[in-house]
Amino acid sequence: MSIEEHRGPHQVARQELVPMTTRDGVVLRADVYRPDAQGPLPVLLRRTPYGNRVNDLAADFNEAHYYASHGYLVVVQDTRGRFSSDGEFYPFLFEGYDGYDAVEWAAGLPGSSGRVGTFGQSYGCAIQYLTAALRPPHLRTCIPLSGPMLSFENYWYHRGVLELSWMLSYFVNMAEETLRKAGREDEIAALDELKVDPSVRFTPLKDEALRHLPINDWIDRLGDAAPFLRDILYHSVDGPYWWATDLRRQLANMDVPMLHIGSWYDLATWDTPILYRGLQEHGLSAHTRDHQALFMGPWAHLLPYNQPTSGGSGDIDFGPQAAVFLLDMEKTWFDHFLKGPAEGLPVPPVRIFVMGENDWRNEAEWPPARMVATPYYLHSAGSANTLDGDGTLSPQPPEDEPADRYRFDPEDPVPTCGGHFVGGGVADQRANQSRGDVLVYTGAPLEADLELTGPVTAVLYAATSALDADFMVTVSDVRPDGYAQNLVESLVRGRFRESTTHPTLLEPGRIYELHLDLWNISHVLFAGHRLRVHVTSSDFPRWERNTGTGERLGEGTTLVVADQTIFHDAAHPSQVVLPVIPR
Repeated sequence: MSIEEHRGPHQVARQELVPMTTRDGVVLRADVYRPDAQGPLPVLLRRTPYGNRVNDLAADFNEAHYYASHGYLVVVQDTRGRFSSDGEFYPFLFEGYDGYDAVEWAAGLPGSSGRVGTFGQSYGCAIQYLTAALRPPHLRTCIPLSGPMLSFENYWYHRGVLELSWMLSYFVNMAEETLRKAGREDEIAALDELKVDPSVRFTPLKDEALRHLPINDWIDRLGDAAPFLRDILYHSVDGPYWWATDLRRQLANMDVPMLHIGSWYDLATWDTPILYRGLQEHGLSAHTRDHQALFMGPWAHLLPYNQPTSGGSGDIDFGPQAAVFLLDMEKTWFDHFLKGPAEGLPVPPVRIFVMGENDWRNEAEWPPARMVATPYYLHSAGSANTLDGDGTLSPQPPEDEPADRYRFDPEDPVPTCGGHFVGGGVADQRANQSRGDVLVYTGAPLEADLELTGPVTAVLYAATSALDADFMVTVSDVRPDGYAQNLVESLVRGRFRESTTHPTLLEPGRIYELHLDLWNISHVLFAGHRLRVHVTSSDFPRWERNTGTGERLGEGTTLVVADQTIFHDAAHPSQVVLPVIPR
């Protein structure tokens, strides 16, 4: 199914590089897509740092053409400092004000009805929230898709751990466009040497580049092509730098209906439902609080228009029901709030894809009120290492059990294998679960189907021989053929166990109670499948390695081998808490 099969009745003409001047005098440029329809017409605005004429937007018939062919005036604008727009790029710093100015400018374009909606994904999602928080008068609705909350807990950092591979790949790519605009092609060639495949946008960097220490050397390596990297690396604890864009702090300022779109293997799986619920609870007006909707699919990041059954989700096929043409649903939403009555919701308040069963289901709220938070406890006789160990998992609390131990060597980290990040998705976890530095706890074959729908958390009782340590938890569905499908994963860094603003190092040998958020899920494990949890101390190169020295992030060059211990006895009941839906 191609996007052209959904073409509307109108022919579309594109005006290229139409200028707009911001309040501080910077010229931003946009392509404007005009249908041959009688006006005035509602306006849809997409703002992007990735080029308004690259990839899908350069096609003969793209997303903007689609909306315009259905009677919308569509504006696709390069953000400040990117591609055709002037100024200096700094992630998110100017986007709220520039977005406000762009909404008001677009509302005044010839042929506009003055009613504006916004759309966009990832970066283009987050800046919709920032714009909405300033309440431009002509903004009527937003459809944010796959965007993070811009918090210290989950963006460049995850609970204080740097998202190394994605961040460096992203900033190398963004720096190259800055260099290209300045004509510094030799520097671009030098950065291309660091990439696995320079022909692929946002391609991973080579292993030797990712292993380089200290991480702060990247500040000089990218230089004035990415001056914001210094701020990101030096602000390695939570605080005002992060609070300035943390969307949770802006929810009470937002006052428009929104359709929040996310997916179970997306990097914003944690964020999207929080923003949906946050606006339901804290939106400025009753109208806004009552006009929020949530749509969660089974995919990973970077959704195309027509999501295929397996594309973008790793090595799994979610079946024909996963093939959704998202733009049709988005158009229904825009028609309702920009052309129609704007009363009630044109879609269910919550619509989720239940993986395993591979079908859609409507819910009245998120998480479902009938969800039962159910602990599953770690057990072993002290040798849970690898798939061949004696680790088990069950709802029965532990009694007297010996602890499990493994040695973490940051020179030989557990490799990234699927997960919730750009380029991630589903991957068989057995290779990692066969390592000696991975503790594996597997439940008995299920006697009945087990549905997990809602947020997942974990509690670990852990000790380390180092001054700091990371602990990763992954939950997987083990099929009868042995394939271990990752469902959710997350980590905790010891120094941030109590506070992300005031980290404190660990006392070697002391037992700590560590809490982890493992994000959200909707998945059915069928009878005969087994539930599995594995615990380790690295996921590289997705997350930077913990040096164990307690040094400030980015400064360390020494890597310390650490002995890690996980306790699971009556006094230390390590567990995952699963969102069980009664069947």
